[in-house]
Amino acid sequence: MFLLAVLPVIAPGVSYAQDASDIMRAQRNGTFNQNGGYGSNPYATDEEGEGEGTDQTQQQDSTERRIRKPLESYYFNDSIRALPNFQWTVSRDYNKVNIAPIDTLLADWRIDYPFYVKGVGDMTVGSLGQASQPVNYFDRPEDFNFTFSQPYYIYNYTAENVPFYNVKRPFMLMSYRETLGQKRYREENFGLTLAQNISPSTGFNVNYLARGTKGKYIWSRTKNHNTSVAFSHTGKRYSVHAAYFNNHIEQQENGGVVGLWAITDTTFEMPSGVPMKLADAEPQNIYRNNAFFVKQAIAIPLQRVTERDFSLADLSTVYVGHTFEYNSWSKTYTDKYATYTDEHGSRDENGNFVPTTGEYYKNWYINPQESRDSIYERVITNRLYVQAQPWDRNGVLGTLDGGIGVDFHTYSQFAMDNYLSGEYEKVNKTSWFVYAAIDGKVKKYVDWGADFKLYPSGYRGGDLSIGANVAFKAYIRGHALVLSGRFRQESRSPSYWQENLFSNHYVWSNSFDKENETRFEVAFTVPDYGIELGAWQGVFVNRIYYNAESLVAQNSGSLSITSLYARKDFRIGGFNLNHRVLVQFSSDQTVAPVPLVTAYLSYFYEFWVKRDVLRLQVGLDGRYNTSYYAPGYNPALATFYNQREVEVGNYPYIDAFVTAKWKRMRIFLKYQHVNYDLFGNNQYFTVAGYPLNPGMFKLGISWGFYD
Repeated sequence: MFLLAVLPVIAPGVSYAQDASDIMRAQRNGTFNQNGGYGSNPYATDEEGEGEGTDQTQQQDSTERRIRKPLESYYFNDSIRALPNFQWTVSRDYNKVNIAPIDTLLADWRIDYPFYVKGVGDMTVGSLGQASQPVNYFDRPEDFNFTFSQPYYIYNYTAENVPFYNVKRPFMLMSYRETLGQKRYREENFGLTLAQNISPSTGFNVNYLARGTKGKYIWSRTKNHNTSVAFSHTGKRYSVHAAYFNNHIEQQENGGVVGLWAITDTTFEMPSGVPMKLADAEPQNIYRNNAFFVKQAIAIPLQRVTERDFSLADLSTVYVGHTFEYNSWSKTYTDKYATYTDEHGSRDENGNFVPTTGEYYKNWYINPQESRDSIYERVITNRLYVQAQPWDRNGVLGTLDGGIGVDFHTYSQFAMDNYLSGEYEKVNKTSWFVYAAIDGKVKKYVDWGADFKLYPSGYRGGDLSIGANVAFKAYIRGHALVLSGRFRQESRSPSYWQENLFSNHYVWSNSFDKENETRFEVAFTVPDYGIELGAWQGVFVNRIYYNAESLVAQNSGSLSITSLYARKDFRIGGFNLNHRVLVQFSSDQTVAPVPLVTAYLSYFYEFWVKRDVLRLQVGLDGRYNTSYYAPGYNPALATFYNQREVEVGNYPYIDAFVTAKWKRMRIFLKYQHVNYDLFGNNQYFTVAGYPLNPGMFKLGISWGFYD
């Protein structure tokens, strides 16, 4: 609530935040390159030091100009260095970074659930902070390590999404979003970013996110706390990225409604009155994740470096680097024995409903009265890598990468043999891997690349991943048209937890074959006109999944999945009509259930209340998918499984919103699920048995400080 206290006494000023349009403009004119760049020094000044910078096209003359604290890194080109603020993430395997815009825009500010931002969004257990899974089958995470954390992928910091910042002034961004009304059901979403550069090449930042809900439905409270602390130095010859991050998740699990009738056929005075299968058992999952990494590289130029060479990006250079990662996860699940009553469980001979009593879990292997399942996983990784830059970093043959690494895995869980001693069983495994990549570009018209990764021995011996990508760019009257394609062939081992688990409700010891996947992706985009077309085709052999009984199973044959995606944004005066539609086909819905059609539509009117001071949006967001056997969610396993009991869908979920940007400040007011109890079939589920939230008011505010 500190943010709300300081807002009235601080006047908004001119924003120095990066606008995504700067990046898009640089992409269109060919000056933007996510993997590096070169050129003149935007920090150069005249002899008296009065100039803010020089024209990037002007020749730099060391006899007439002096350089003051330049950002000389080969990672960033002129268009990126010239931005007031920008952020990036690092690649785990390669000596590359990926530029991303800082979130200060009005565009998606009203979308407070992060799992709804990309494409058509996710299927979700319920509300903010709870488990979700992408609707697009090809967007679903395939992380080998600690698969139990995958339902929370959208919230967690990882080595590849921890942000680093370069800011010309101290930077602070705060945001707070919550539901209005009864505090006992409130959702809260708080974010804080602090960034400071010690020099143009050296900086540090702290990111903190607190998201969760007290729960509209009984026993559904969630608390997510995610923190990252990062340091970076991106010098001319030496670079280092270091970060510590922590993810902490607490999730009360209610098991979903006792029957769809509790939502579709009955009106309860309060959502908390809806009967849930596990409410009396009071189950809870607690996740703890601690991790840090250090990645560094040193450049060895193969040509003489002069004072005129602002960076090494256009010189023949070899980079040698090392990465160290430590990542530990733990999960604790607790519950107690309880039954539930389904008031519409069956019918008698007269057609009247007869209540039935049920048990959510069939088995209690360790303790018949309560559960306390605890599992732990730790991975320590070391990588040595080399990157060769034969000529120009952005040339036809830009970089050649190669590396070798080792993973040290530790798995720990309670087993029956340890029941008397109280000790946990530990298993240690080692995996060796080698990898390589090559990429380049032909001016601003073609980007291409290829890569492979092989585990020749050890725990994951024989795993292989081969990929290639190409993007063709054309320009019509300055508007970019991009046609891109990707290919990937993978053979991967099952995860440890898919083959080994001992818990109070589920026990298995499996021996699965390697999964094989062949994937093709094609996309066509015209950013200036809001056009995006995409197609995915995948063939999976020996696919591993969770079946209708929540047990791990392996499909013995092949599985084919096709996804088609289309996005078109229309703008007519101040009216914005945005459309995203996903069509999917699965050759076996019992192995990979997907809805035929999923859509996200956003219609709003945008206008200046006072030009360059206050901008406003007023409109509606709608989400919809066709009916299908949507996955269920198992609390003890924290995973989605392929239930075959009920179909859900054919329900429009609509939000009404007003958003505004007043210089540095963003505000939104939203009534979520505005059509609740007005029209539709009341099947507001995207995961079987787990209803989405009924109607609620929300308020959000964000403010940036750059002084």
